Amino acid sequence: MSGIATAATQGLIHLAGSPQVITPRSAAVLRPLNLIVSGVQKMAYTGADSVRVSMPLFHSGGRGSSPTSALQLLVNKVSVHRACSLNALWHSRFPRIHWSNVVRNKDYICYVAEYGETLEDTVAYAVAIWSSPVAANRLNGGEAMLELRRMAISDDAPKNTASRMLSIMRKDIAKRLPHIDRLISYQDTEAHHGTIYKASGWTPKAASDGAAWTTKTRNRNKEQSRARKIRWEYELRLSE
Repeated sequence: MSGIATAATQGLIHLAGSPQVITPRSAAVLRPLNLIVSGVQKMAYTGADSVRVSMPLFHSGGRGSSPTSALQLLVNKVSVHRACSLNALWHSRFPRIHWSNVVRNKDYICYVAEYGETLEDTVAYAVAIWSSPVAANRLNGGEAMLELRRMAISDDAPKNTASRMLSIMRKDIAKRLPHIDRLISYQDTEAHHGTIYKASGWTPKAASDGAAWTTKTRNRNKEQSRARKIRWEYELRLSE
């Protein structure tokens, strides 16, 4: 495991409000640094763990109380950089997604679910990344869709975090992006059973076998999974 000195040289110790970006390679760095600030001991989380807290340098000792219910979580917009970093920490199948692959789309928005009694103790428990569909040109009405590209939940998140997040996000998207009339997401059948989508009122619409991204005419990065996928959809305008 890399030490604090290594984390510092990699730019992983941040002041409050500064960008919190990590890479999958640095995700193993999980070590707190004890500080004395105004006579009070503080815990500065460094490396991968620092991206979970709103103010990592002045995070109070320990993690404070943890949420016991998903209803205690606050879901808000978050920067694409922090969203991609949190996804790298938690996503079991698709940890890699570069922020530039998100912002280049016509529409995109990212959310984080957090909990804390104070700003300094606020910790992230889930993240979601949305953008215009990757295959928008092959979908009927694709220009009016928004795809859930990634959704990752921490191991210590309370039960029903995903369904609560989905409910809040769809309502917020309907208000912020009124031209979007349908949400879509792809279920990796080797890792999930679609339970969250079913419980949240989504409908399975299509299934496809995984295929290589690289073709004879286009060289792409190696795919993270080639499992069979099911496309789930949620009609926004029918529900709002």
